Amino acid sequence: MLTISLIFTVIISLTMVGFGYMLSKKTPKEINSLIGYRSPMSTKNQDTWKFANEYSGRFWIKSGLITAFASVILAFALQPINTYKNLMFALIYVQIAVLLLVIPFTEVALRKNFYKTGEKKQ
Repeated sequence: MLTISLIFTVIISLTMVGFGYMLSKKTPKEINSLIGYRSPMSTKNQDTWKFANEYSGRFWIKSGLITAFASVILAFALQPINTYKNLMFALIYVQIAVLLLVIPFTEVALRKNFYKTGEKKQ
């Protein structure tokens, strides 16, 4: 059971780090409907597009590394407990929640740095 738990938690974390790297370092040059962080605010113009993708990418890299480290430690620490299986599922759900937290954090950062029209705040 430890092996399966580690595989799932590491896959989720590596997904966050991989996509985070792609978004932050290799931001899609043009606003598109296929790849990148897309929201009404992030697609206002090239500045908001670049900012949102780089911000969300850095967020995913950091959170992916943190959750990978925490997941591996918790997987070994929780293994002797009778409810290990349930705790590992809970850990996977927490990782998925962290994965989705990029949305509100990026939107707040966009609003702090840009007006609703997409113009950069001074």
